[in-house]
Amino acid sequence: MLDIEILGLKMKNPLILASGVVDMTPELLKRAHREGAGAVVTKSIGKEPRKGYENPTIVELPYGLINAMGLPNPGWEAFLEEFKGEKFDFPVIVSIFGGAPEEFAFLAEKLQEVADAFELNLSCPHAKGYGMEIGQDPNNVYEVVKAVKDVTDKPIIAKLTPNTNDITKLGLAAEKAGADAVSAINTLKAIAIDIYAKRPILNNKIGGYSGPGIKPIALRAVYDLARVLDIPIIGIGGITTWQDAVEFLLAGASALQIGTAVYLRGFSVFKEIAQGIENYLREEGFKSVHEIVGLALKV
Repeated sequence: MLDIEILGLKMKNPLILASGVVDMTPELLKRAHREGAGAVVTKSIGKEPRKGYENPTIVELPYGLINAMGLPNPGWEAFLEEFKGEKFDFPVIVSIFGGAPEEFAFLAEKLQEVADAFELNLSCPHAKGYGMEIGQDPNNVYEVVKAVKDVTDKPIIAKLTPNTNDITKLGLAAEKAGADAVSAINTLKAIAIDIYAKRPILNNKIGGYSGPGIKPIALRAVYDLARVLDIPIIGIGGITTWQDAVEFLLAGASALQIGTAVYLRGFSVFKEIAQGIENYLREEGFKSVHEIVGLALKV
């Protein structure tokens, strides 16, 4: 009832561990799958090792998180070494980032043996020279996707930024360049201030806002993208309950990524949400999760 196939990848359910959340080692990725995730996305990997920003890097709010990690990662060579010899019986999507199309293409070539698919981080809102700074321009999105498609046959997912006046332009650029899917959305640019220290709390000052507070924005982005794209959409943004997940599926998402909810509540959210979706499908008379994807678009 919940099993799906997307981008040629078979998953036991449409729930995916999002990049940047408890994904530091192969064992954590395997645990996410054991705990109910249908697939996983790795941390974002770059050409060179990055320490990321100094603490504080996370602010917990009553309605989500603001984080500015700074894309910490071991670099592609150490990442490849860490995953050498590891076997996975579920899809592993490798997230990559770079400052130019050539960097994305380089990483896709080097990491093909680990990846069942690649997610292109075109949307991180707090790393200078990367992510959102590239991904706000449809021309850049097109060039990055095309460069990666030229070097690999693995499925390509373009992760889009909500920090734009029209996310559909980014989605259409990715589709035109040959992306196999898009994921939306990444975090919203945000800030938190300590009223006693009288300064921004995060070391980087600006961070990315995630969690329940961004769900309506993410849902609208998925809905808008589903109206204009022919390729699948992976919904991300504030999915905390099975009801949230069903909303995204009805809005046109074929699969869903869960991040902040895992950080706040643990791996158990995957089984809870999967069970809730299954109960909903039975109660509403559906035989497969595929049957509800995009139903809200037909009204």
